[in-house]
Amino acid sequence: MIVCIGTKNPAKAGAVKEGFSTITDVEFMELDVSSGVSAQPFSDEETITGAINRAKNALAAGKGDIGIGLEGGVKQTQHGMLVCNWGALVLRDGRTYIGGGASIPLPEEVANALLAGEELGPVMDRYANKKNVRHQEGAIGVFTNGRVTRKKMFAHVMELLVGQYEYDSKTGS
Repeated sequence: MIVCIGTKNPAKAGAVKEGFSTITDVEFMELDVSSGVSAQPFSDEETITGAINRAKNALAAGKGDIGIGLEGGVKQTQHGMLVCNWGALVLRDGRTYIGGGASIPLPEEVANALLAGEELGPVMDRYANKKNVRHQEGAIGVFTNGRVTRKKMFAHVMELLVGQYEYDSKTGS
């Protein structure tokens, strides 16, 4: 089975590989593909759309059996701006599975920078005084004191996706 991953981001690709770790004979292709949404998604809906687009685009580009798209975004709520994350698993026949993960509030300083038009990755690099936070612990890792890293967060999303896929395969849905 060939799984086409719609990113070369190490945290996301690592989560995908972990999600398929119990399945034998899997080959992975990491591909830079478009999400078709803004660089900084601002809602669950836009983030889901980006994940689905990445999965479909990876599947088409890699000509595999399964396409995976993982997308991080933010959403404005009455409790402040929250991080959000979604994933999609797409099969050649068009069946699509989605799953979402953890959400926590962002500090007002970070939220204001996003509302001013910046992307979360560069804002977090500046806020945490680090480089490539998005390829490492992510905002979720910074604000959970490393308890939940970006890879762990997306690994949870992958469990949701692979679990749905396995269930349907088992039940013939």
